[in-house]
Amino acid sequence: MRWLARAQAARGHDVTVLVTNPAGLRTEISREEGVRVIRAARLATVASTPISPALPWRLRTEQPDIVHLHFPYPLGEMANLLLGRGRRTIITYHSDVVRQAALLRLYNPLLRLALRRADRILVSSPHYIRSSPYLQAVTDRCTVLPLGVDVNRFARPQPDRVARIRQRHPGPILLFVGRLRYYKGLRYLIEAMPRIPATLLIIGSGPEAVNLGEQAYHMGVSDRVHFLGDVGDEYLPAYYQAADIFVLPSSHRSEAFGIVLVEAMAAGTPLISTELGTGTSWVNQHGVTGLVTRPRDPDALAEAIHALLADDALRERMAHAAQTRARDMFDLEVLVNKVLQVYDEVLEPTGR
Repeated sequence: MRWLARAQAARGHDVTVLVTNPAGLRTEISREEGVRVIRAARLATVASTPISPALPWRLRTEQPDIVHLHFPYPLGEMANLLLGRGRRTIITYHSDVVRQAALLRLYNPLLRLALRRADRILVSSPHYIRSSPYLQAVTDRCTVLPLGVDVNRFARPQPDRVARIRQRHPGPILLFVGRLRYYKGLRYLIEAMPRIPATLLIIGSGPEAVNLGEQAYHMGVSDRVHFLGDVGDEYLPAYYQAADIFVLPSSHRSEAFGIVLVEAMAAGTPLISTELGTGTSWVNQHGVTGLVTRPRDPDALAEAIHALLADDALRERMAHAAQTRARDMFDLEVLVNKVLQVYDEVLEPTGR
């Protein structure tokens, strides 16, 4: 959202981002990188959903040409249905609601109504349109528009930092980046590590951190599995470049796209991901940019990792193909152009 809003503002558009305030009970308004940012007061967070009575009322005071929702966020969809004054509504559909079954029973009618009322639904991959039970009913208004990154930021060589990382962590190096949540499947990768002669670097934090650390200790691989916590944006490209393989062992459909796959591709790192029926195996093309294997299967992960570590030429070919695909398909500039084209298409009937 930040990259998209910043790029739109740089092209002369009037952009407001309305979110909830992670700092708590005050609404704050600021201008950042040319974007007006409203952080509506937040009371609490329930089932991963920020609760903010201030957000609907802030939305009610805005009269934009385009309201661009990022789904799923029940409060945002409900506020826009009841109080929104935008001329057109775009929804970026990030993921089905997977884990919160009780919430889904209440949310289901609103979810389907919000999708029917949207002028266009942006979905990150064709795989997700075909596999989502909610999108299949509204395919006529779906457009494939993947998430994007600043490819140059990850592709620009950082030899000194890479050298220091490799000196600290003897190779070969496997890398994971992301929030440490259940659906990331890291426990299956750690379970595979006794059979893999490599060092695993885990970047990120989250609710599964303690459990994963204990698992690595009990499996006897804590000397080769390193939890690095959150790493600053300026250092992240060097970790991708230092890695021999980037591994995203996701286990559930909550992993809808895997933007870290695109970051690794931009850095020229071959991939291993899992087949979930979502966008991950569209981003990572099996046999071209990396390997796609079975989810929740430590043996399959170990086999795929061994196959790539044993073949330097194959890794090099995949690295080159990955970086080329990142530039052609997922560069931020390409995707900003596509988003603005969608805006123009949905506004055209109004005579704008």
